[in-house]
Amino acid sequence: MKTGRVFSGARPTGRQHLGNYLGAIKNYVALQDDYDCLYCIVDLHALTTLDEFEDLRQNCAEMALDWLAAGIEPAETIIFVQSQVPQVTELHTILSMFTPLGKLTDLPTFKEKVAQHPHNVNYGLVGYPVLMTADITLYRAGIVPVGVDQASHLEFAREIVRTFNYRTRSQALIEPQMKNTEFPKVLGTDGVQKMSKSLNNDIELAATPEVTLQRVMSMVTDPQRARRTDPGRPEVCNVFTLHQTFSPAEAPSIERECRAAGIGCVDCKKILSQNINAGLAPFRARRAELAQNSRLVWDILDEGARRARVLADATLQDVKAAVGLP
Repeated sequence: MKTGRVFSGARPTGRQHLGNYLGAIKNYVALQDDYDCLYCIVDLHALTTLDEFEDLRQNCAEMALDWLAAGIEPAETIIFVQSQVPQVTELHTILSMFTPLGKLTDLPTFKEKVAQHPHNVNYGLVGYPVLMTADITLYRAGIVPVGVDQASHLEFAREIVRTFNYRTRSQALIEPQMKNTEFPKVLGTDGVQKMSKSLNNDIELAATPEVTLQRVMSMVTDPQRARRTDPGRPEVCNVFTLHQTFSPAEAPSIERECRAAGIGCVDCKKILSQNINAGLAPFRARRAELAQNSRLVWDILDEGARRARVLADATLQDVKAAVGLP
């Protein structure tokens, strides 16, 4: 028995990496057991910071392939591309009338984006949180899974909903609730920055075993361990962090051996690479099977969008009635 409706969206970054999987996709798959889920590839959001657009459609397809291969079931879960449900832009416009500009420009996330993209501070970037609110409320999602670092984003969406319902004297929109989840911060191969394709410090889920080995062998370990005979510190080693996920049975002995200098970083990385490849083998086989039919992914996304539009129409009808629009 499903106990509510969940919505989550992610920007289309193409092929997904270990950080994406451990931080979000793994949780997406698990939530399907208890909730009616909608998972959206937010391509309109991506436009706010893109300078080049030719890869956007392909990136959507690649992300969807990874989601499906990881275990998202389109028969029970609605998976779709944001722009294929145009009602979201109409709701975004209406909600923008209830959102003070000053609050948008004061958000720390907006200031961060301005610092990152000073040459491209556009109207869409300012209104990003309003579009995010439209994403969630359009499908009457009562639950949004968020990590601690994302809680402020959802709280702002809740404020917009409360303002809209109060000023229109209606209950047209559902105020979403946070579902706190463990979204671990997965460091990249550099051991410093969060894993990211743009930083070239990622390990792709769909990489070949050879490429996976190459990327793992490039990982930075304990910076204070200069020689093979030096004792290691697993608690500061990113390789050991991944061992805890991909080598759960071996992790305790690896930790002991590392601290006693009984195992070196090279051997530690080789074990991790083997276990990552073994753990991802079913995913990679499933992905390769799905990719053989070039139209299949878009058929699934198109059907998901059709189902999403049915939900969107009902919400938009109530919203328009609340503000007096025909």
